[in-house]
Amino acid sequence: MTAGLPEWLPAQLRHAYDNAPAVRRLMDQVPVAPEDIRTTDDLVRIPVTTKDRLLELQHADPPFGGFLAVPPAELRHVFVSPGPLFDPQGPDELGLGFQRAFRAAGVGPGDIVLNTWSYHLVPAGLVMDEALLDVGATVVPGGVGNSETQAELILKLGVTVVLGSTQFFITLAETLTGRGHRLPDEWKVRLAFLGGEFGDWMAKRKRLEQQYGLTTSSAYATGDVGLIGYECAAQEGYHVGDNLVVQVCDPTSGEPLPDGERGEVVVTTSNRAYPLVRFGTGDVSYALPPCSCGDPAMRLAPLQGRVGQAVKAKEIFIYPRQAEETGLRLAGVDRAQVVVTRNGSRDHVLLRLETQEAAPGLVEQASQAFLALSRMRPDEVRCEAPGAIPADEPLVVDRRQP
Repeated sequence: MTAGLPEWLPAQLRHAYDNAPAVRRLMDQVPVAPEDIRTTDDLVRIPVTTKDRLLELQHADPPFGGFLAVPPAELRHVFVSPGPLFDPQGPDELGLGFQRAFRAAGVGPGDIVLNTWSYHLVPAGLVMDEALLDVGATVVPGGVGNSETQAELILKLGVTVVLGSTQFFITLAETLTGRGHRLPDEWKVRLAFLGGEFGDWMAKRKRLEQQYGLTTSSAYATGDVGLIGYECAAQEGYHVGDNLVVQVCDPTSGEPLPDGERGEVVVTTSNRAYPLVRFGTGDVSYALPPCSCGDPAMRLAPLQGRVGQAVKAKEIFIYPRQAEETGLRLAGVDRAQVVVTRNGSRDHVLLRLETQEAAPGLVEQASQAFLALSRMRPDEVRCEAPGAIPADEPLVVDRRQP
């Protein structure tokens, strides 16, 4: 769908073109000038820069691959993500946007926040610290590890909010219950702001909420971009801020996909220091309808996987999360796997299910569940004994011969 551009984007494109050599090269190779970009359709003329390509550019033109658009002396921090990828933080990027996520989750003055994300090299711990201070909270900079000490701090300091991975939060809670503390009676934690997981994560969150007497929230961010999306109280996907243009695109062509279709999350930022234009995150999601909370902003579904994990069959990408969610929707099914082979010139999609006993109607239920998740009905559904699918095999396997 053709749409106008946010007010900030024309000036941002001109600034990036004039000051970031990599952006100028991207646009000149089309060729397209900043003033030619008047709609989102025009923006698509600029090629997607994948994370792998960004890494190549940084190696060829260190340290920032030609994307830095301000003097290096103006940077607040330079973070180092695996790769290594260098992520500069400009003077106007305090907290990398996490303030939106924390405000939406109700974090602010009066909160004592235990931040268990890493403060070492990567952005997570430090930028969340900045954002928490900016919204008025008090921060306990826990960092990673030291679960015994951090668990005690929750009680001694009256921590009200815990930031961290889902598994580390569980470790902290179980450390306290293992010492005989009764939760939630003996702590003041009202919110766990958690890192996302694949699988039945929302159900796990609901169990944690009920067990420990709190609410949970989450956000979607990358080291390159910062905050991309955040949850509201409805917990129905990630709201995208008006400081970004986010498109869900075909991973091969870079063309935007209709709402509801899975593709790569492609982001254009308003960051004047590091103006990434049509940056391919490598993450897979899809656009959701407007939220029940009334906010008309674009929303993204929870991440479905990574682009490299997908297998294309019958012109449709199949992602590991679709196989995983199919199994989770079926009673009595322990694991599901999709195997793609070729019958002559035709792709053949097999859905394998591990189950102790194939209940009546299971095959049709599985077929319908997979269709709802992938827009494709499997050619075959096969029920197999537990353990038939090797634990080290991917959830989506391409066995077509070249």
